[in-house]
Amino acid sequence: MAEEQFAGRGQRQNTWHAQPGKNITASILLNPVFLNIHNQFDLNRAVSVGIQRALKPVLGDKLKVKWPNDIYYDDYKVGGILIENILFSNTIKHSIVGVGLNVNQDDFPADVTNASSLKQILHTDYDLKALLSDLCGGIEAAYLELKAGREQELRNEYAGYLYGLNEKRQFKSNNYIFDATITGVTPNGLLVLQNENEELTFDLKEIEFLNSTT
Repeated sequence: MAEEQFAGRGQRQNTWHAQPGKNITASILLNPVFLNIHNQFDLNRAVSVGIQRALKPVLGDKLKVKWPNDIYYDDYKVGGILIENILFSNTIKHSIVGVGLNVNQDDFPADVTNASSLKQILHTDYDLKALLSDLCGGIEAAYLELKAGREQELRNEYAGYLYGLNEKRQFKSNNYIFDATITGVTPNGLLVLQNENEELTFDLKEIEFLNSTT
C-alpha cells in the first residue's frame, strides 16, 4: 500500500489521481497458475466481486462494477482495478492486482467530473488500513472460490453487479454513436449489448460509454 502515488495508471492509459494519505492505492500479488490464459478475465471478475462484497455493507445497492473493472457508486467513479498478468505457456504465472479507492478525499480536480469518494457519499472518514483489510478479505475469498472451480457462480455474480445492466444507454464505437442495452459479459470478458436489431459484443478498446457522467 502506498501513502502517496506519483504515477498511478488506469485502463486506456488513463492517469489515476489520489491525494496523499487519503485514499487506498495498493497492489496485491497473486499466483493464479491454475487459470488458463483464455479465462484470465475470470480473475478480473473475482477481484471485482470481492471488492463489491467488501463495500456493499458500507455503500449499499448503488455500488456497481462499470465494465470491465471500475468501481461505481450511482453514476460516479469511486475506484478502479488494473490487473497486469505475467504469462508462461498457457497459464498465468503471476498477477499484480492494482486497486485504487477514493476514501477520505473530499475534492477533486476541476477537470475530473465523475469522481466521488466514500467521504463525499457518507460524510465520514474511514480508517484506510481497516478498509484495506476488508477489501483484501473480500478479494481473497472470491479468489479462493475461483481456485476451487466456482467460476460460473462468480460470472453470474459479476453480471448482477454490472453498471447499466438492462438499461438503454448511449455508446460510441468507430465514431458511430448508438443506443443499446447492456445484457451481460461473455466468458472471455467481452461486453454484450443488445440494440434494436442484433446482439453485439465489444472489447475494451472498441467501445465507449457516452451517457451520464461517463
